[in-house]
Amino acid sequence: MSVTWTVKVLGLGAVALTLSLELFVQLLRHLRPRTILNEVLFFPSEVACVEHILKPSPYSCLCMLPHDVETSFSRLLRHILSASSSLDLCLFAFSNMDLCSAVLALHSKGIIIRVLADSDYAAITGSQIGVLRKAGICVRCDLSSVCMHHKFAVVDDRLLLNGSLNWTLKAVQSNMENVVVTEVPDLVQPFVKEFHRLWVHSDPAQYKSSDQNHFIITKTSDEPELMNI
Repeated sequence: MSVTWTVKVLGLGAVALTLSLELFVQLLRHLRPRTILNEVLFFPSEVACVEHILKPSPYSCLCMLPHDVETSFSRLLRHILSASSSLDLCLFAFSNMDLCSAVLALHSKGIIIRVLADSDYAAITGSQIGVLRKAGICVRCDLSSVCMHHKFAVVDDRLLLNGSLNWTLKAVQSNMENVVVTEVPDLVQPFVKEFHRLWVHSDPAQYKSSDQNHFIITKTSDEPELMNI
């Protein structure tokens, strides 16, 4: 009996030691500071296929563009698609169809999306704002008398994408642009607050019905094409 009892005690001791080591390792991982993302993306971006990012599939895309190439644009798409709860967009110009596809993909997953757009460019030929609205995404146009020239996105209130880049094909492929990507709270939170301020300010419910013609925008012959931004 004494030998059997000794074996049982040793066995329980080994189990307890193993569990203690596992808990200790998990505690160290929890206490270890998480690396905060800080990245700068420069454009124009190399032209490459992004179909595998927008629509993951076991089948290979057969287009003629380079595949499996990491570019500034592909990294931008991945950051946007990393949203798990919300995506706030504050954009002057939005005509890039791949970026629109990314936003629609998030919307189809139930991600809460809010879009603030410049009223003068929201309905210009090539704008994707109408596409977002038709999909059921909440879009508001800036109602101030000054140009809404922001180009930033906030992912899950934790990740900021901000820079000179308009969300247009020309800006991505032809212009010298930049996007700063950061998770630093001291940088992210001011943009979270600014988006909230602009969102409330652009609420059409607070304006009289006589002012609603502000949202009806028609393209005139002397307006610049959105695709040339």
